[in-house]
Amino acid sequence: MPSPSESALVYDWNTRKRHHKLTRTPVRLYDETLRDGIQGPSIVDPPIDAKVRILDLTARLGVEHVNIGLPGAGPRALADVVALGRHIADRRLPIRPGCAARTVLDDVRPVAQVSQKLGLPIEAMIFLGASPIRRYVEGWTLEKLLDLSTRAIRFAVAEGLPVTFVTEDTTRSRPADLDPLFRNAIDCGAQRLCLADTVGHATPDGVKNLVDFTFDVIESTGADVGIDWHGHNDRGLALTNALTAMEAGADRIHGTALGIGERVGNASLDQLLVNLRLLGERDGDLSVLAEWCALVSEAVDFPIARNYPVLGRDAFRTATGVHAAAVVKAAKKGDTALVDQVYSGVPAALVGRAQQIDVGPMSGLSNVTFWLAAHGYPENAELAARILQAAKATDRVFSDEELHALARARGNEVATGPLGA
Repeated sequence: MPSPSESALVYDWNTRKRHHKLTRTPVRLYDETLRDGIQGPSIVDPPIDAKVRILDLTARLGVEHVNIGLPGAGPRALADVVALGRHIADRRLPIRPGCAARTVLDDVRPVAQVSQKLGLPIEAMIFLGASPIRRYVEGWTLEKLLDLSTRAIRFAVAEGLPVTFVTEDTTRSRPADLDPLFRNAIDCGAQRLCLADTVGHATPDGVKNLVDFTFDVIESTGADVGIDWHGHNDRGLALTNALTAMEAGADRIHGTALGIGERVGNASLDQLLVNLRLLGERDGDLSVLAEWCALVSEAVDFPIARNYPVLGRDAFRTATGVHAAAVVKAAKKGDTALVDQVYSGVPAALVGRAQQIDVGPMSGLSNVTFWLAAHGYPENAELAARILQAAKATDRVFSDEELHALARARGNEVATGPLGA
């Protein structure tokens, strides 16, 4: 009997009242792993060879833009920016580089110098704090912010750099301050405005309100200016806010591998890629996603949590009897896609992984028989029953090594063993 279609087996409440795609226009992604990501307090700034390998995989994932650093931060940062920019140019990677810069000429000038040295367009992400609390602490006036941004943006434009104007802490800034800052940036030649949820303050309603406000400002100028969204995860809403910003009309979204970054980090670019693929918003091969995140994890000394979505060790594991039984029954139908979705919201094969059934105290006979068959043991009901009995007496999931030892020991007891033993 042919397998039913996926739509017949999975009712998608996510699209029940959605009669259009999530996004109004194609959305591009901006990788901040090598800039904002390495600002995390527990993050190691990796050596340049690791950064180059990360960059190559970022390009393979189809990410369109990447921040390669803040060259004004010091000699090492400048050297790394030059090396990464040269690698992009020499290898003709399909990825557009950008650099962060404060609204001071000493930050913008190195971006222009690297761009001219390499003959490579580098986008200047020129930022300054705009919220009342930041202005109070710094002693800044609105006039001061306008003066700083005017000088920096005009200099960058005169040097031939594409410019994105980034207002730090946008999500806690007053409309009366953002309006003149946005208009001034556009007048000075900025091609994009970046809305930054610098401390992870925003909720989805706040995101929609801010993006709508920004659209109104841009529309009133008559300029063709894009909107970026840059979100942090302090409330645990970074991924949700990124998707909300896209739906509201932001056409470029920032994130980092594994969500690394200051404090608790940024929106997770890997999770964003997976969700956009599942929502039908992006195509592309995600088979190197696990490799990319593993490389970042090792390079910056940031372990991937076992329960991290999609890429954590436990993402596609089950040791529960009812769940395992459903996976086993799906496997018996000979439908790989069915196996991948019967107890998983993300198909493991999408990222080059597979469903895994383990054995522990919450397991049933299906777990044991599946594990034995997967590891080359002959079908033996008594052996499976004895292993399950041992599993029920423990307080955790067995490792493969422990199960092999159990299978050998119990196999000897029932006068049988693994194939080839």
